[in-house]
Amino acid sequence: MITFQRYAILLRTPDLRTTLLASVVGRIPIGVAGLAILLFVQGKSGSFAQAGAASALYVFGLAALAPFIGRAIDRLGPRPVLLAGAVVYPAALVALVLLVAYAADWWWIAASALLAGAMLPPITICMRALFPRLLVDPGLLQTAYSVDSALVETIFILGPALTAAFVAFGYPGGAVLFAAACAAVGGMIFMHSPAIRRWVPPVAPAKRNLLGPLRYPQLLALYAATVMYSVAFGLFEVAVTAFAAAQGLAAAAGVILALASVGSALGVLVYGSRDWAWPTARQYLLAQLAMAAGLLALAPVANVYAFGLLSMVACAPMAPVIAVQSVLVSRLAPRAMLAEGFTWAATCLLGGISAGIAAGGILVEYWSPSWVLVTAAIATAAAGMIAWVGLQGRAEG
Repeated sequence: MITFQRYAILLRTPDLRTTLLASVVGRIPIGVAGLAILLFVQGKSGSFAQAGAASALYVFGLAALAPFIGRAIDRLGPRPVLLAGAVVYPAALVALVLLVAYAADWWWIAASALLAGAMLPPITICMRALFPRLLVDPGLLQTAYSVDSALVETIFILGPALTAAFVAFGYPGGAVLFAAACAAVGGMIFMHSPAIRRWVPPVAPAKRNLLGPLRYPQLLALYAATVMYSVAFGLFEVAVTAFAAAQGLAAAAGVILALASVGSALGVLVYGSRDWAWPTARQYLLAQLAMAAGLLALAPVANVYAFGLLSMVACAPMAPVIAVQSVLVSRLAPRAMLAEGFTWAATCLLGGISAGIAAGGILVEYWSPSWVLVTAAIATAAAGMIAWVGLQGRAEG
């Protein structure tokens, strides 16, 4: 059951509500751009291979450059990085639309997709690094990361629907341009929000090892666990798609994934609404074991309607896993490396999802969707075990 008292207290924190609201528009591309690029390039070129490669390069740009973006935020503060993203990201997407429309050489299209992914305004990273600056109460920090995770889940629900609307009206390129506009406008709004304006970079930046947060064993364990449970996310997406196709209802995959995101968002709101008796590292383990159990519960279900409804319950632990992970990163990463610590987590998340989708595509050629879900459950349980061993006695409280 969700109790809203903690959320009311959180939103009364000076500047937090304004800054959180300011982050919404600039985060819309998270749920729109990847799918929009895929559909637009495929529609214009007729090639799923080129479309998939362009979308994959966009995601690769997001994942590969994120740690460098995080390091720049730690050293320079968020405003220069946000300004660069609010200018370059929209320009790269507009260039992509023009290049595809005029049938330019494929490598130019690939370069624009890669550049766009690399320069997405890092609003989510800024918010996650900002929360410990604004909140002292550990309980409110848990609630803040829960709100953030629920917001991202909501964007993942609405983003594909917005993209589908552009496609339905015969203008898939409009979805790409919409993502560009949201990043430009949202990035500027967020950059001028009160808490971001007061984020002053360190006068003398701390000396940094080349590896940054990767030299801390506890964070390495957390990142390894992130990769494993993110692989499960990717496997789940493929398993749902294959399951719906096997039922002769391919379009149901989108509905099932949306229902799963609804359940996930509700799950994280429940998590953030109360204090829990267990230490944070144990919460992380339990959330992942609950996620593994949910995936196993879905595996034997053969009816598409029952599968969709059960997915709301089975997937409820997914966003809480990310919220607990964010709390752990905020405690384990040195303050001077906090943004970079979160960007490494984002890189592991995106890399794991991509690997899971790729592996799932291979597995469904030989196995039923049920066994792919079982594999996802095993990967999630393994993530919990990795984190539990690596975090024993750490980040408790």
